[in-house]
Amino acid sequence: MTTNDLIARLTGELKPVSRTAVIQRVATGLGIGLAGSTVLMLALLGLRPDLSTAATTMPFWVKFAYTLALAIAGAWAVKRMAHPLGSIRVNLALMAGAIAVIGFLAFAQLAMTPRDQYMDMIRGQTIKVCAFNIVMLSLPLLIGALWVLRGLAPTRLTVAGTAAGLASGAISAFVYAFHCNESTMPFIAIWYTLGVLCTGLIGAIVGRFALRW
Repeated sequence: MTTNDLIARLTGELKPVSRTAVIQRVATGLGIGLAGSTVLMLALLGLRPDLSTAATTMPFWVKFAYTLALAIAGAWAVKRMAHPLGSIRVNLALMAGAIAVIGFLAFAQLAMTPRDQYMDMIRGQTIKVCAFNIVMLSLPLLIGALWVLRGLAPTRLTVAGTAAGLASGAISAFVYAFHCNESTMPFIAIWYTLGVLCTGLIGAIVGRFALRW
């Protein structure tokens, strides 16, 4: 048997993979994770009772815009890390930009607030549970994101796990916003961001082992 014959036998029954296969897998994994996170939020926390009223205020939409921007950048990072030698530098830059914007808004709001109210704005009413709840709601998403990457070809496992964690934390922060009634920019900038970063760290640690070929 010649080399050409061997190659022909090995490749003869291969079928071309759809160009949208990666996007479809990312959408499936994160979509199922989003559904799980939403069910978890509704079952354990519930929607904020004043949702319809809050939706008429600017802070409500700033919070959603912030978490949605992080979620989009995170989901794109998962897609990029699905390929060998994938990089998330662009995604991290986008996330850093979103954090910088919310940070600027937080400082601006503090600048217009009497100093004796600073700690109330930073601590809010749910300081003890905010970041924890975001991490908790991220678990179905993290499982989905790791499933996505397990079926593809990441080679930088820690970075891939970080991308999975950041995406999961960002999307769960978006889901959590439907329950959380905190509206001050300093609170959102600190505690929402902390929840996302903690999930990113968990993803980095878990990814080193869960994504091994």
